[in-house]
Amino acid sequence: MTVKTGEVTSLKVVLDCADPEELSAFWAPALGYAVLGSVENYTLLAPPDGAGPQLLLQKVPEGKSAKNRMHLDLDVEDIEVEAQRLETLGAARLDATVHSEHGSSWLLMADPEGNEFCVCDSGAGGPDGST
Repeated sequence: MTVKTGEVTSLKVVLDCADPEELSAFWAPALGYAVLGSVENYTLLAPPDGAGPQLLLQKVPEGKSAKNRMHLDLDVEDIEVEAQRLETLGAARLDATVHSEHGSSWLLMADPEGNEFCVCDSGAGGPDGST
């Protein structure tokens, strides 16, 4: 396959963290991903079928100090059921409120290291997209 300059061939999301191997114990089951391996400061996760973006957990020396500039949205059928499942894996709700806007609803959560993410319904919250 010939790749043209500027053509993206795959997408990897990189998440800075304190302990990549430990955090992979949360993100792999949270996303249904497989841990492909760890080398030095990196642990790579990917969907079992290879379809979709990979998640690279990268060890950095500094701790998280502010709100993420970018975050993951996990689209699910039932926000509450998924939030409870993620809590059993080590996630925490940052806000008990289910937020709604433009026909979509979501909960704000954090992984075990405090990185924010949202559990979303993609507009499936009710007949008009609200809960």
